Amino acid sequence: MTSESSQRGRHGRREQLRDFLRACRARLTPGDVGMAAAGRRRTPGLRREEVAVLAGVGVSWYTWLEQGRDINVSAEVLDAISGALRLNGPERAHLYLLAGLNPPPGEGGSPGAPVTPELRRLVEAWAPRPAILRDRYWNLLAVNDATRAVFGYDDADHNCLTSFFTNPRHRAAHPRWASVAAAVVAAFRADAAHAPDDPEFGRVVDGLAAVSPEFARLWARHEVGAPVQAVKAVRHPEAGDLFFDLTTLTVAGRPDWHLELYNPLPGTEGRLEQLARLPA
Repeated sequence: MTSESSQRGRHGRREQLRDFLRACRARLTPGDVGMAAAGRRRTPGLRREEVAVLAGVGVSWYTWLEQGRDINVSAEVLDAISGALRLNGPERAHLYLLAGLNPPPGEGGSPGAPVTPELRRLVEAWAPRPAILRDRYWNLLAVNDATRAVFGYDDADHNCLTSFFTNPRHRAAHPRWASVAAAVVAAFRADAAHAPDDPEFGRVVDGLAAVSPEFARLWARHEVGAPVQAVKAVRHPEAGDLFFDLTTLTVAGRPDWHLELYNPLPGTEGRLEQLARLPA
């Protein structure tokens, strides 16, 4: 992105921030936030000075923010403004993005929220093709029976990255495991870079490094790479070589959740159906 286009992007984001804050302020009344209404109001909603008082920030500073001026903001101040304006999770995340900061972990939905029955049904309905629902840390939230059969996941598997290095059956499923491993680690580092202050990524890394010297060596290389939609090859001990197109989708309302759908290439579909008929 050129310097000129970058400046246009920042200007457009500040305009959106201005309009967003004004709209959020206009939908509240003093009574909504426990304040007494004083005098007649020419426009509906809270006044700027009332939002500033509720958030514990200076009136001039809040005015500059709402005017879209190029000022520095912190996560703590944005949290205070979010509380003053009664923003929900997705709105709070939107405020962070407009202000140029990464949203806190779990924004766009409640942290630790359970997987909905609708999402579980979707994962199951993708059978006999594998489907995986994971979070931003690559923790497994839901998998179907086809995923267990193809990749060798069992009840002890809770994280895609950890299983890639520590589950012997899962490792054996990748014909070129050693060459793929570096790309997998680089993709995880790229995901972690979106939330540099999130300690959960560090816990995943430290835990895996303690049990896998291979992972520790690759992580120390500091390579970064984004995952791409590509053909994924799997070697199954009974069904033989399986080939899939892998597509990763972001779950609406949960930007930190990702749905991985494996679509079999010609010749693999029949093998999957045979695999599904084998006893568990």
